[in-house]
Amino acid sequence: MHRFWEKVIKPVMIAAQPAHIVEIGSLTGLNTFKILDYCHHTGSKCTVIDPAPQFDADLLSDYYGESFRMVKDFSLQALPGVEPYDMILIDGDHNWYTVYHELKQVERMALSAGAFPVVMLHDIDWPYGRRDMYYFPESIPEEYRKPSAMQGVEPGNPLLVPGGGFNHMVHNALVEHGERNGVLTAVEDFLKETTFDLSWHALRSNNGLGIILPGDTPYGRMIPFILNTSGL
Repeated sequence: MHRFWEKVIKPVMIAAQPAHIVEIGSLTGLNTFKILDYCHHTGSKCTVIDPAPQFDADLLSDYYGESFRMVKDFSLQALPGVEPYDMILIDGDHNWYTVYHELKQVERMALSAGAFPVVMLHDIDWPYGRRDMYYFPESIPEEYRKPSAMQGVEPGNPLLVPGGGFNHMVHNALVEHGERNGVLTAVEDFLKETTFDLSWHALRSNNGLGIILPGDTPYGRMIPFILNTSGL
């Protein structure tokens, strides 16, 4: 998601002026460090959720103080304990079950807080827009878990690639497309059901970035401008 920082994420943050940002999935922290710099200069705070962050969270905590909170847990276990937020970046486990239920938890928070946050989601395009991927397959209930294998994927091939291929080191669903399969499918299913007035915006480059906005936001007109002029 960090590839969208300069041209999309930072401008959206400046327009929305979030006071509390949640980041799901931090990996090595390339995006996290940028968010924390924003928080440091604006007096905002960031809660990062990742069961296995690949950076020194204690060091960041010492440097950023109350602007930073690290939660080392799965997102679906952690989100109910996070105080209300006005922006959330979702780039964690790229599968229907996780993303759909992350959005449902965002919705429950919004119902309690009285306002829906800005939601940014990575990987709404190939390879995981229409295919589940599991970092920890055992964390997904069996009835929602697609048959998968630690084999890679390639553009235009709905099946997995024995030996090699993109992301061959994680568990990928054996088949692309179909019901309850992939990040974009989870977003679409959520948007069909929610009672909130929301708008949806998408970029297809860099594996895809989706943005969900509350329909009545005063900065809503800025988002299409930011996306259309990003060059992405």
